[in-house]
Amino acid sequence: MVATARAVVCLSFCLAVCQVRGSHIPVEMNRTIQNLLQHYRIPREERYNRKPVFSREPLTGKMEAQKVFMGGVLETYEKLLGHMLKQLPTPSPLTTELPNAILIHDAGTGTNKDVRVKLSYILKKVQDLRRHRYQEQEKLLQNLQALKHIEMENLVVQSKALWELPWLYEEASSLSDNIIKQRRRRRQARRAKNHP
Repeated sequence: MVATARAVVCLSFCLAVCQVRGSHIPVEMNRTIQNLLQHYRIPREERYNRKPVFSREPLTGKMEAQKVFMGGVLETYEKLLGHMLKQLPTPSPLTTELPNAILIHDAGTGTNKDVRVKLSYILKKVQDLRRHRYQEQEKLLQNLQALKHIEMENLVVQSKALWELPWLYEEASSLSDNIIKQRRRRRQARRAKNHP
């Protein structure tokens, strides 16, 4: 009996000290999001229609791809939250309500000023996370976006691209080979560890 109680206490302590997945969102941020959801209320059928805004499929791939995808998601959230802030009416005696959201002033969300403060708080949290943990991914995304703007019709660009192709092709091939070699080494190390 004492051993069971001790095990439960130890497990509780471990769970309290070691953060469990899903507990990375600060309590204040979670509360703010819940309050904002009261302001931006939509029917249940629309919220749970199995069509998320952000696909979760990229999160099942490799860690590098997941981080790049999350960097893009955070950038999109910054833009979305900024857009939501711009949509809010400016404080004035007569405010017009948003056509796409049902404003509920007595359901814990308060005034548009309160909503603005809450959206600004969430935006700052997203910006901080992106700035502190996703800088490398942000640079990669910027480089990927720059690829979209290459002038395909420009003769100088075409010639320079052909000139750079051998080097880039070799880099791409060796990068792929290095990844395959790393996987092979890991498998061999695991086998050696399991079969002494």
